[in-house]
Amino acid sequence: MIVVNTETIPNMRIVESRGIVQGNTVRAKHIGRDIAAGLKNLVGGELSGYTELLTEARRQAVLRMMGQATELGANAIVNVRFSTSAVTSGAAELYAYGTAVVVEPVA
Repeated sequence: MIVVNTETIPNMRIVESRGIVQGNTVRAKHIGRDIAAGLKNLVGGELSGYTELLTEARRQAVLRMMGQATELGANAIVNVRFSTSAVTSGAAELYAYGTAVVVEPVA
């Protein structure tokens, strides 16, 4: 599955659009990450626990989006975008979306 954040794919031609596909996940932080983040806020630096949490959430959302595209018979997703939102205190949603398409190499 080709996944890009552009409207086109170099050396490929879009022959059919299969529609919008999406994947999302809602993740909650846990007390261990909160304590570590609180301490890190005092001295500065990367909050690696949260970085790992968001990296895994992004991966899962993309995999779910790719699964939808596969079900629609697509072999690529173009115009991929990400969005996040707070669902409740301590939990956030990561949402990935794009357009599922069928592409073929340019002759």
